[in-house]
Amino acid sequence: MIEMQDVYKTYRNGVTAANGLNIKIDAGEFLYVVGPSGAGKSTFIKMMYREVRPTSGTITINGVNLSKLRDSKVPLLRRNIGVVFQDFKLLNTLNVYENVAFALEVIEEQPSYIKKRVMETLELVGLKNKARMLPTELSGGEQQRVSIARSIVNAPKVVIADEPTGNLDPDTSWDIMNVFEEINMRGTTIVMATHNKDIVNTIKHRVVAIEGGRIARDQQKGDYGYEA
Repeated sequence: MIEMQDVYKTYRNGVTAANGLNIKIDAGEFLYVVGPSGAGKSTFIKMMYREVRPTSGTITINGVNLSKLRDSKVPLLRRNIGVVFQDFKLLNTLNVYENVAFALEVIEEQPSYIKKRVMETLELVGLKNKARMLPTELSGGEQQRVSIARSIVNAPKVVIADEPTGNLDPDTSWDIMNVFEEINMRGTTIVMATHNKDIVNTIKHRVVAIEGGRIARDQQKGDYGYEA
């Protein structure tokens, strides 16, 4: 599903954020990515959806070698990868339905399919009754649910989440995690970078710790392992 082999990334300022990464993530896994600030977690995450290109090494997702992928093919790759951000990245001039539908409109799906699929997805994340509201009329947790709905509406095989609960209060964070759990149980691979110690220690999944651009720890049903 996802594999990195001898992956290095050195930025122009001389910082090495990936220092020989080797990892394999199977289809349907739920993986937490943890580690100190500045350890290379964001680079690890961003390389998976080609926001960042490695300096050397091979990254393969769903059989596609990202190192050899032409820039023109990146949008096609991202149809099978949903991305959820800490700051939601919603379009505030569009309502909830339109924000989610946009992900299908850009790939020119039929209007009838878009309507059916968007409403199914909003029901999954518990926002079917708020489809006509603007993002500014929603709570932070509800906005994150919209972001998740947008990331999964085209049924991607992989969802990559970068600190998805970072801006949310504890109770809302648990609600968002329940949504991710449901998505994972339906077969979607989840890769989540997080600093939320309580979530990692309570909802057990595979934990990969990154320190100094290297994988320092890789444990099934692991703990967070750092002070909050």
